[in-house]
Amino acid sequence: MSSKKRSAGHLADVPESESSSKRGPLGKRPTGEKDDMGDFEDEWDDEVEKDEDVIEGAKSDDENAMDIDVQPAIEDSDPAPGPTQTFIPGRHVLSKDEILEPDQSAYEMLHRMHVAWPCLSFDILRDNLGDERRKYPATSFSVTGTQADVAKNNEVLVLKMSSLHKTQKDDGGCDSDSDEEEDEGALDEDAVLEYKSIPHTGGVNRIRAQPMPSSPSTASNYHVATWADTGKVHIFDVLPYLRAFDDPVTSFDPSKYNKPLHTIQAHGKEEGFAMDWAASIGSNGAVSGLRLVTGDIASKIYLTTTTKTGFTTSPNPFTSHTSSIEDLQWSPSEGTVFASCSADQSIRIWDVRVKGRRSAMFVERVHDSDINVISWNKVASTSYLLVSGGDEGGIKVWDLRSWNKPDLRPSPVASFSWHKAPITSIEWHPTEDSAFVASGADDQVTIWDLAVEEDQDETGLSAQEQDPAMKEVPPQLLFVHQGQKDIKEVHWHHQIPGAVMSTALDGFNVFKTISI
Repeated sequence: MSSKKRSAGHLADVPESESSSKRGPLGKRPTGEKDDMGDFEDEWDDEVEKDEDVIEGAKSDDENAMDIDVQPAIEDSDPAPGPTQTFIPGRHVLSKDEILEPDQSAYEMLHRMHVAWPCLSFDILRDNLGDERRKYPATSFSVTGTQADVAKNNEVLVLKMSSLHKTQKDDGGCDSDSDEEEDEGALDEDAVLEYKSIPHTGGVNRIRAQPMPSSPSTASNYHVATWADTGKVHIFDVLPYLRAFDDPVTSFDPSKYNKPLHTIQAHGKEEGFAMDWAASIGSNGAVSGLRLVTGDIASKIYLTTTTKTGFTTSPNPFTSHTSSIEDLQWSPSEGTVFASCSADQSIRIWDVRVKGRRSAMFVERVHDSDINVISWNKVASTSYLLVSGGDEGGIKVWDLRSWNKPDLRPSPVASFSWHKAPITSIEWHPTEDSAFVASGADDQVTIWDLAVEEDQDETGLSAQEQDPAMKEVPPQLLFVHQGQKDIKEVHWHHQIPGAVMSTALDGFNVFKTISI
């Protein structure tokens, strides 16, 4: 990994106005009541339009559309900001009459989406619109599952978010030069949300889509697995739903596709959260076989593979953990190897070829509490790196090459204790080998880069030396995103570089910062 230098992070220079509002990368702000199914909040639009007016091809019974509820940004009543100060999340507490507002200059894109029921998990779907997309307005497809009030009301939702425009910035009174060069991507209009619904019995604890290296237009299936709180894992094909978005004129009958292709019942009545797909890639780049590992709270891991007739689940579980399986990750470089983490405070490395279903390598007491999440570095040159997040709020980066020495207890190559509540999600950047994103129960999404080094400005002082409060901020912490309540999961968008999507108790955020 190459080194990078950082002069000042987005946590610094936070202006405080006399109206007792503090600005940060994103802060808490009042919102309106939720609609029946959902709404999509655009930070800059002043109009409210019903979904039947903005979504082309929507059905009159609202089967495929959500209500769009756009609220304008809340502006400071004072004409000029007061002196700047640094707001450190988790360290500083807002007064009764203070609120945090989003600093729009820190974002390239920022949108919010609210749905009727909380969604603990989601995954971003690959589409036919191409890779390395940097132009606006953008479009994104994803899949999620609900946690409804009763089991029968739950759904798997295939989402299409379009007209995702750049965040408009205040030009500060600049004249026509900036107007003439206005970015066409910064549109003053609503973002558009469409969805397709698949009935799902039981709440969805976790949802994962199969790896899709090639365009869905050339695929025959696009499999999505759901971990239900009923103890079952269901596998659906969402490809027909994606194609229905592309051709809204053709009649789409969801009843033909809303049944699971396969249901894994090996876990009995034990529910779980851990799940990950791996794919065997053929010489032409197409997926030639799939493997799915699922782990439950009873410490068992089962392997499901594709066959000529469908899916089959091995009756023999992997059994080395002594407590709940919290997360699973397939190796990006070795097709038969996967990693697991557990509430027993250990991380284990498995090879499906090993007889007896016992782990090949393991390290105990990796964290001082339950290990909630892990992520395996996807870049080929650094696929020996694994990052973990614990219930104590700690983040640790591991070099798996040191785990081959049984007489030595490995130490993490990097360790951070910024979050003050359990880490709920963590994921390496798909192409930047030193960057990852994490979310915590302290209502923060944080973006990190291990290659960043502390730098000094023209005065010869670092950001920490300029502002004493910054001494608590690790140089590797690039960005803190706030404003959501009880954040559960976060993912990078693999086809829109730098774009991030997160889900929380109060809905979804889709954003892209200027820092990565």
